[in-house]
Amino acid sequence: MPILDAIHLARLQFAFTVSFHIIFPAISIGMAGFLAVLEGLWLKTRDDVYHEMFFFWSKIFAIGFGMGVVSGVVMSYEFGANWAGFSNKAGAITGALLTYEVLTAFFLEAGFLGVMLFGWGRVGKRAHFLATLMVAVGTLISTFWILSSNSFMQTPQGYAIENGKLVPADWFKIVFNPSFPYRLVHMTLAAYISSAFLVAACAAWHLLKGRRDAAIKRSFSMALWILLLLAPLQILVGDAHGLNTREYQPAKIAAIEGLWETEHGGTSLNLIGFPDMQAEETKYAIRVPHLGSLILTHSWDGEIKGLKEFPAEDRPYSPLVFWTFRIMAGLGMLMLLMAVVALLLRRGGRLYESRWFQRWALLMGPSGLIALLAGWITTEVGRQPWTVYGVLRTVDSVSPLDAQQVGVSLLIFVVVYFLVFGTGIYYMLKLMKMGPSADPHHGSTPHHHPALESNPMFHPNESID
Repeated sequence: MPILDAIHLARLQFAFTVSFHIIFPAISIGMAGFLAVLEGLWLKTRDDVYHEMFFFWSKIFAIGFGMGVVSGVVMSYEFGANWAGFSNKAGAITGALLTYEVLTAFFLEAGFLGVMLFGWGRVGKRAHFLATLMVAVGTLISTFWILSSNSFMQTPQGYAIENGKLVPADWFKIVFNPSFPYRLVHMTLAAYISSAFLVAACAAWHLLKGRRDAAIKRSFSMALWILLLLAPLQILVGDAHGLNTREYQPAKIAAIEGLWETEHGGTSLNLIGFPDMQAEETKYAIRVPHLGSLILTHSWDGEIKGLKEFPAEDRPYSPLVFWTFRIMAGLGMLMLLMAVVALLLRRGGRLYESRWFQRWALLMGPSGLIALLAGWITTEVGRQPWTVYGVLRTVDSVSPLDAQQVGVSLLIFVVVYFLVFGTGIYYMLKLMKMGPSADPHHGSTPHHHPALESNPMFHPNESID
C-alpha cells in the first residue's frame, strides 16, 4: 500500500493534529491541579507568595486551555471529514462518550473558568477557591470520558453488532472497559508530571539567572516534590498497564518488544535493536535473557507471543513503536533519577545552588511532554491495523476521499497550526521567561486600573516584548 494514499494521509493528518492537541490538555490538567494547591495553601497560610505563584501560573494555564479547546474542535470535524466509516460504524458508542464529556466536563470548566481568571475582587475568597477546584475537577472529568472513549477503541467490550454497526449493549462495560483504569491513571499522572517539569524548568531558568526570591524557590521545590511522589508511582502504573496490554493486545506487546519468535522457557528483552518487518527479525539486537519474562509476566520463565504468531496483516508496525516506547521508558527513568538527586541535594542544602542540577532541570523541561507524545504514538500505532481493536479495521474506517483532497487539507493544517499554535507556545515561553514577580504583593491589590489589574491575564505595567 503506497505511503501517500488517502488512508495514510488521513492517519498522518489526525496524528499531526492530535499531537498538537494532546500537549495543551496535558498542561491544563496538570496546571489546574497545581493552581488548586497554590490557592489552597494561600487561603490556609495567607502567605502572598502562593498568591503570586497562582497569579503567574494561571496565565500559562489559560493559554494552554484556550489552545486545547481550539485544537480539540478541529478533531471533531476530522471524524466526519476523514473518518466517516468509523463515525458511521462506531459513532453510536464513541459519539455518546464524547457528548458526555462535553455535558459533564466542558460546561463545568467553561462555567467556572471565568470566575477563576476574572473573579479576583469580585467574588469572595472561598467562592474563588471553589471555582478553581471546579476547573481542576472538570479537567479530570474530561480526562475520564476521553480516555474511556479511546480505551474502548483499544479493548472494546459491552457492544453488539447490528446491521454492521457497533451499538451499546452494556454501558458499564463500555465505559469501564479492561484497559480504561490503567490508561486513565497513566494519562493523568503523565499530565501532572509534564506540568511539574515545566514549573521546575521555569524556576531553574530564573535560578540560573541569579533570582533567589521565594516564588522561584518554592516553584522549584514544589515541582521536585511532585516528581518525587509521582515518578515512581507512574512506573508502577506503567508496569500494571503493560500486564493489561499483554493480556488484551498481545500483538502490540510483541511489536513494542521487537519479538518475532515465541520463546519457551523464558523470554529475552531486546534493549535496543532495529525491527525489520520484511525480514521478520530484529537486527543488531542487544538482548538480556529472561528479562522480558520478568518485566511482562513477573516470572522467570513467562511466555510472550511473538509477532509470527499473528497474521502479517494484523501486525502493528514494530520499528516505530519499538523506539517510541523506549523513548518514553528512558525518559521515565531519567525523571526518577532527577527526583532522587533533587532529594539528596535538598538534604545537603544545595538544591538552590547546584547550577549543574539546575541546567539539567532546564533541559528536562519538555521531557514530560515528549514522553507523553512517545507514549501516545506507542499506544495508537500499536493498535493498528485496527480502529476498534479486533472489530473494525482502519482501512474500513476512512472516508471515500482521494489522496489529493486529504493531502491539501493536511498542508493547510500544517501551515495554520504552526502559525497559530506556534505563536501560542512562543507566548507561553515568553511569560515563563519573565517568571512570577519577585514582589509577593504584585497583582494582589489592584490600583490605577482595577478592572485590568484584578484580572490575572493582564498586567498594564508588563510587556512581553
